[in-house]
Amino acid sequence: MKPLRAQRRHLPTSPFSPPVDPVVEQFALDDRVAHDKYGLGQIIGVEQDVAVIVDFGDQKVQIKFPYPKLVKL
Repeated sequence: MKPLRAQRRHLPTSPFSPPVDPVVEQFALDDRVAHDKYGLGQIIGVEQDVAVIVDFGDQKVQIKFPYPKLVKL
């Protein structure tokens, strides 16, 4: 049997460091947002950690968690 090896620590500059979880944006009612596909809009509904409803003027769109391509302004 091989002896157990100690787990190596990762250096901050290492290209092999473990991936960092992205920070998920938190939205509230009346927040102004921008979306890559739909453009500028305003949050009109929030279902915490499920979805947000955004009014983009000509349409209302439900965007599911983790809110891809949606940025708070």
